[in-house]
Amino acid sequence: MEAIRGTQVDYPINSISEHVYADLKKGILAGDLQPGTRLIVTEIAGRFQISQAPVREALERLKQEGLITGIPNKGSVVSSISAKEIRDIFVLREIIEGFAVRQSMPLLTEEDYSHLNVIISNMDIAAKQNEILSILELDMDFHGFFYKKCDNQAILELWDHMRTKVMRFMAISNRHYTTNVLADWHLILIDALRSGDADAAEAAFIEHMHAYKMIDLD
Repeated sequence: MEAIRGTQVDYPINSISEHVYADLKKGILAGDLQPGTRLIVTEIAGRFQISQAPVREALERLKQEGLITGIPNKGSVVSSISAKEIRDIFVLREIIEGFAVRQSMPLLTEEDYSHLNVIISNMDIAAKQNEILSILELDMDFHGFFYKKCDNQAILELWDHMRTKVMRFMAISNRHYTTNVLADWHLILIDALRSGDADAAEAAFIEHMHAYKMIDLD
């Protein structure tokens, strides 16, 4: 197994690749790597002082998630995301997340609520530390819980397909992640779920999503 040399510890290639992947993904989601930015394997390998193999592995993962794309004569570039694409995704999300929440509500246990509250607590901590990627992942974990809980494989596959694009839009609206507002919003969703009123819970989730659609991407 390949390892990075010249440091106090030799790290296995999968650890190197994971580090490069996380670093590039954070850069894309935070907007440091803008759409159209070329990601050159040799330059990235030089920056991390590693071989090209783990860099290629990291880039392949990003490509599978739709964060980068291959362009002839340019190699890998950060993919673009349009305002229409965002709007289309959120229209779909309102429909399927409302369904997922309704189907999940009768199945929720106290253990489930405890799990969701742990996510919210970690979200609050990450927001205070301005850990953008962690916040985004936790936000998606919270909402993804209902896509899994509703026990509809087709719904879950749709969520898995659009999750990264939703994260990317959330990053564009990262002004929400600099305070504890995001955690407070999710606590409101918990209250709506505990009310037992499916209509009110669905409305709360949709209102929550609408808050992010206020940004004009055109």
